[in-house]
Amino acid sequence: MPQPVRSLTYAKLVATMFMWGGTWIAGRIIAQELSAPLAIAAIRFVVAGLALAGVALLAGNGIPLPQTSREWGVVCGLGFFGIFLYGLCFFFGLQRISAGRGALVVALNPVMVVIAAWLFGQERMNLRKALGSALALAGCLTVIGNGDPLALLHGTVGLGEWLIVGCVVSWTAYTFIGRQATKTLSPLATTLHGSLVGALLLGLAALVQGDIEPAAWSWRVWASMFFLAIFGTAIAYTWFTDAVHKLGAGHASVFINLVPVFAVLQAALLLDERLGLPVLFGGLLVIAGVWLTTQQKKHPWRRDNDSDAGTANDPRLRAAADRPRHAD
Repeated sequence: MPQPVRSLTYAKLVATMFMWGGTWIAGRIIAQELSAPLAIAAIRFVVAGLALAGVALLAGNGIPLPQTSREWGVVCGLGFFGIFLYGLCFFFGLQRISAGRGALVVALNPVMVVIAAWLFGQERMNLRKALGSALALAGCLTVIGNGDPLALLHGTVGLGEWLIVGCVVSWTAYTFIGRQATKTLSPLATTLHGSLVGALLLGLAALVQGDIEPAAWSWRVWASMFFLAIFGTAIAYTWFTDAVHKLGAGHASVFINLVPVFAVLQAALLLDERLGLPVLFGGLLVIAGVWLTTQQKKHPWRRDNDSDAGTANDPRLRAAADRPRHAD
């Protein structure tokens, strides 16, 4: 790959992590200004779905529909766990805790997927993964307990922390369902239909919740919603997928550790959030544990793009790896 192309890919990859970090700030703004944020969540995924559909049509690939009841079931599962349930936990959790703490907790996602895969007999557990998982879990407990790793055991953790833990659980379920989805559906079709199913469920929940007054939403709410839909979903997904094909899944996956870092920095600059040293230390433990858990041994006979490093732990990586490679 020519150096200018590689450098541009790195720049877009870092920008993607910056945008994903910014989704926590946008979510916090919406959660703080609206008592009923589900309508915004539904609109976000409708806009994101339309953007992804536009990308597919411009690329001349069309928009393939699920053909079997199994495919529809998998898509509905993705929409329920990865969009609807995650969205509920995300917005209501951010009504109660800071964006920086929330992002540090959710950084545990890859480790939880590794642990779940081991418990279900799908992956082996080795010493490196065990040490990384223990390190990340210790850091996560510290962040959840706002500096006290034993707060969960003492029962002093609030509803907001539990809701953010719900984000981790729902994303883990989404990951395992996504493994089944990408066996027969394209990555873009999977994301598109999952987003629309989730948007439908969020819309129905918003109608039940009531208090939908778009005319009363501030410009901050509208700007946050469009940021989530266009930058945090459509553009970020496209750029990340491109980076996986050009650099390899294992190489690109390392950059995901930047998401909580950017989230904490943006929360401090834009929301004036200040995290204590114990929470920051816990966050560092989470990031270090995730890095250790998701590392893969490199083999001299395998190209980086052929490596499955990280693809088993994140549907964005796995789905991107399934697409045809670009010619360098």
